Amino acid sequence: MSRNFELMQQLEWEEAHSTFEIGEEVSPTEIRAKRATNERWAGDEVLELAHRVFLLQKQESPRVAVFAGVDHNSGCSHVCASVAEVLARNTPGLVCLLEANFRSPGLPSLFNTANHYGLADALLGETPIRSFANSIGPDNLEFISAGALDAGSCNLLTANRVEPRLAELRTTFDFVLIDAPPLTRYADAIALSQLSDGLVLVLEAESTRKEAALRAVETLRTSKIPILGAVLNKREFPIPETIYSRL
Repeated sequence: MSRNFELMQQLEWEEAHSTFEIGEEVSPTEIRAKRATNERWAGDEVLELAHRVFLLQKQESPRVAVFAGVDHNSGCSHVCASVAEVLARNTPGLVCLLEANFRSPGLPSLFNTANHYGLADALLGETPIRSFANSIGPDNLEFISAGALDAGSCNLLTANRVEPRLAELRTTFDFVLIDAPPLTRYADAIALSQLSDGLVLVLEAESTRKEAALRAVETLRTSKIPILGAVLNKREFPIPETIYSRL
């Protein structure tokens, strides 16, 4: 993982200094074209991640995965939601997108949905957790929000409460993608990952410090949590295919 992160940093610097020369006049048309290329690449990257993590594993493929950023504002919620959508569109199975970020839930705003009832409510009662799910399209993609939160809601994320609920989701859905708080601030992602099949680490280009990323990786390894994949989010260029194949 550390080799991957160092390679990504090196590529980011090289591409940032080779796309447009310093002092070069760049037309709005060229800027729009570059952005369009990046958007197409972003879609390809998400599809590649979905296949690598969930569909192309040599051993038994993960079915329940936690997505967590190293820091705040890494774009983790967007990455998690995008992978869930791509997975639903490219497989016939049922996909569940679960908001488990009780610190600063971001998924409801992405789908313009309410956050009134969800995981927190399920953890407090006996109602089947599927009853809190909402279809958000495609038809095989369902979303469970964080639910009604208060100052003590984070204390609900204990193994004895969460484990039976995740077991319910495993029996109902083919894939469960869990959006979690950042690793450097809270222990929630670690606790959730210990009850899942592993974690996808999200780093923010030009923001996440190498030292913080390495500490997060060491914490995951010490906790014996499989790292299913890593995403360098918000970078301004695609990783060349010849390099991506080495990651």
